[in-house]
Amino acid sequence: MNRKDKKQLNIGIDIGGTNIRFALVDAKGAILHRSRASSSIDGGRAKFCARLLAGINEMRSFADSGGTGIAAIGVGVPGLIGRDGVIHSSVNMRPLEGLNLSAFLQEQAGLPAVCGNDANLIALGEHVYGAGRQYASLMAITIGTGLGSGLILNNTLWTGAGGFAAEFGHVTVDPEGAPCPCGNRGCLERYVSAGALVRYARELLPPELVEDLGNSLDAQKVADLAFQGKAGAAAAFARMGRWLGVALASLINTLNLEAIIIGGGVSASFDLLLPELIDEIAQRSFTQISGGCAIVQSELGDDAGLLGGAALAAARLFV
Repeated sequence: MNRKDKKQLNIGIDIGGTNIRFALVDAKGAILHRSRASSSIDGGRAKFCARLLAGINEMRSFADSGGTGIAAIGVGVPGLIGRDGVIHSSVNMRPLEGLNLSAFLQEQAGLPAVCGNDANLIALGEHVYGAGRQYASLMAITIGTGLGSGLILNNTLWTGAGGFAAEFGHVTVDPEGAPCPCGNRGCLERYVSAGALVRYARELLPPELVEDLGNSLDAQKVADLAFQGKAGAAAAFARMGRWLGVALASLINTLNLEAIIIGGGVSASFDLLLPELIDEIAQRSFTQISGGCAIVQSELGDDAGLLGGAALAAARLFV
């Protein structure tokens, strides 16, 4: 492998409340090696950072064993991450708040490093390697425990003046609505998330079925019931699709995007969300604008953040 090829290997890291995932990625988006470690963030910052560096060293060892090298590191973290790599707020990773993770990794690992919001990196991963390859402007939405989002405008990851842009999950859709942990009321993610879907199902399914299912009723079970033809379960997805469509119509009118990419655990039931979502967009946006916006399912699954981290590392390294 020549020196130019050698510089194309990057480490993508996806930090979550449960696990830290690592991947060694080449210029074409192929994952050459991967590993994971427990986040165990309750053990404190120092122990977490030690596990993080150990995972990076494993990637390095693998690269070295193949006679290649690593150019840079890109890391996705849940929360508000500044342009400079400072973790300003992270509900799931409180001990890391205030840490400049980019600077820490550059110092400790001796490699160029860049840190960003995890949902932004998912958007970048889908744009560079996945369902968004053919689109210059898109939003990627991840529906899971909450609603994450990332925005690509004119082939560039848009993070705003301070690095905090695209918090679409905290757009207000109901001013007097459900309280959100962010301090607001009626945020979109209170109506479009795995928890919201289960809440709708408990309201719409027959009471005796809800009682029988008890605590086993989760988003996957609601999907199973919907595919089995249970009307209440299908209605739960329709309700969630409606809320998402209401919010997306405003976004599409504002930005005239080419595509919306929907991912996350709930996106496995994409077809159940889609009809009501499309109807709401059609009713609430200009046809000339929404007619040119594709609504597509993500392609990269759980690897989107890892590949986005590697893509961000490569982009920041070579600009």
